[in-house]
Amino acid sequence: MEFEPGSSDERSEASPGDDPAFFRSLVEHGADAIVTIDDGGTVRYANRGIERVLGYDPDALVGRQLTEIVPERGRSAFRETVELALDADDRTPEGRDVELPAKHADGRELSLSVAFRGHAYDGKRVVSGIVRDVSERSDSDRPRADAGADQREPLGRMADAVFAVDEEWRVTYANDRARAFLADAMERDPAADVEGLHLWAEIPEAVETTFYDRYHEAMATQEPVRFEEYYEPLETWFEVRASPSQTGLSVSLQDVTERHAYRQRLEERERVLRDIYEITADPGRSFDEQVAGLLERGCDALDMAYGTLSRVRDDEYTFEVVAAPEESAVGDGDTVDLSTTNCERAVATHERLVLADVAEDAPELAERGGYTELGIASYLGAPVFAEDDVYGTFCFYDEEPREDSFSEWETTLVDLLSQWVEYELARKRTQERLERQNEQLDQFASILAHDLRNPLNVLEGSLSLAEESGSTEDFERCRWAIDRMQVLIDDVLLLARSDEEIGEPEPVELADLVDNCWRAVATEAATLRNEVDRTVRADPSRVQQLIANLVRNAVEHGSTSKSDSHSESDDTVEHGDEGVEIVVDDVDGGFYVADDGRGLPEADGESVFDAGYSTSPDGTGLGLNIVERIAEAHGWDVTAEESRAGGARFELTGVERPETDE
Repeated sequence: MEFEPGSSDERSEASPGDDPAFFRSLVEHGADAIVTIDDGGTVRYANRGIERVLGYDPDALVGRQLTEIVPERGRSAFRETVELALDADDRTPEGRDVELPAKHADGRELSLSVAFRGHAYDGKRVVSGIVRDVSERSDSDRPRADAGADQREPLGRMADAVFAVDEEWRVTYANDRARAFLADAMERDPAADVEGLHLWAEIPEAVETTFYDRYHEAMATQEPVRFEEYYEPLETWFEVRASPSQTGLSVSLQDVTERHAYRQRLEERERVLRDIYEITADPGRSFDEQVAGLLERGCDALDMAYGTLSRVRDDEYTFEVVAAPEESAVGDGDTVDLSTTNCERAVATHERLVLADVAEDAPELAERGGYTELGIASYLGAPVFAEDDVYGTFCFYDEEPREDSFSEWETTLVDLLSQWVEYELARKRTQERLERQNEQLDQFASILAHDLRNPLNVLEGSLSLAEESGSTEDFERCRWAIDRMQVLIDDVLLLARSDEEIGEPEPVELADLVDNCWRAVATEAATLRNEVDRTVRADPSRVQQLIANLVRNAVEHGSTSKSDSHSESDDTVEHGDEGVEIVVDDVDGGFYVADDGRGLPEADGESVFDAGYSTSPDGTGLGLNIVERIAEAHGWDVTAEESRAGGARFELTGVERPETDE
């Protein structure tokens, strides 16, 4: 059904509000819910707003009694108000407000405010009402029962600003909202009349806008137009509907500033998420480059100056990747004490930390170096986890406090980014583990194909000879081959185990481990000076294997022809053919194992840890590779260099002491 209020014989004298085209545009697309009923209470028309307020399909409501959705206690007031509106004269637009209970389509009850007005339609009297949900309105805001009739017509009560102009662009009608808008735009007293004023002469600023062009388009083509436009003098976005009428042009303006801002926020969020996807999906970027890109995009989205991925180890806070202004004093790799940072709280609580104003939201943090020295006045960060432990934080901060709190979107964005970092760290570790396992498989295949084949061939040939000759030398070669295979098998098993996770760390006395290793390793004529005095947190069995491999390496690769050599303490020791001296002692942050043997080949300080590297024809080339892997599993660093006595020195640093150890 098409709603066209006003009978045909009345339209020549009707106001712009009675123009069919005017009503069709305003009523159907306006922000308000509008319903029309006949004198029997049957719904003749309902616009789309009815579905928003009451949940009913407008087309399905037509033909039904409106009282069906009004509870019994409200029906008498409803009928009385409708009768008053039906009896009113069209040319004296008397209306009536009533507050009624109503049933929503989902079954709940609402409180409605309805502004009724009677008018002619299709030769009959009907009543139209603007319907609003006032369920949340307080009792003090509700109209009194004896407040009397509201003398404003329904168009005057609409949420939209509605006005009309004639063909010469003079205002012929304006409802309350339009009158206020036009008076504001014309810089006139809001109480003054605007009817009769020339639209463009009174608002010259609008001539250069879309308003002017589209209004003229509607007038010239006699076709309705609909558009959105920002009117800078009022700092307002409007949704505009302009429809040709018999007298000129009817216009409805709806303030959509909030809606436009919301839409812009959604579009910006879509851009942020799209940029994040492009950064993280770029195979040409390394992990650090991806993190740097995310930090830069996050700083822009959050309007923060700094972004950081940190690594926290013990009480040390490392800025691993930093996005910051060029003049910043903080860069990649810088370290500070964890206790000076806001991140310490996020690390300790395992929860996101949100501080729009550090001094106001967390005064105790304003006493730390992050605030007093770095000037961090606002902060938003989340902990990053790796294998169920805190790796560090992913955070943003600024030297200025924020006027408003961080939004849910902003905190969710930081959570999303930190979770991506967690995923990538886990993926990297898995990938590195798989690469090491593949490397091990290649090593195992090489050992099976080459290293084990040689002693097997020796064993096979020597057994045949021993069967024929019974020679002791032939049997000795058999025993050598068996021993050689046993060493290879033991080292392969140790290499396979070196990639396993270390056990629960516990306090370990290194001196005791060194003594145990010395008794277990075939040290021949070598000598030991065990001067280490350090307790560390480690997996005892794995560290014992590490030390055993270093001792065995010194024994197997030391020179037996070297004499008058020196130990790490520069004490003179004459070895002759007695073998090497091995020294184990403390260094800052760890310990070392050194010998006075023939030393490392020149420029081979790093290569010695490669799998398969050996300077001895009897070596497997796996011992030092196992040392490196066990050290890495503990988070230690291991280096190889020449000792002061000219032999080899292996130094392990970054070794953690127990908290009780002084």
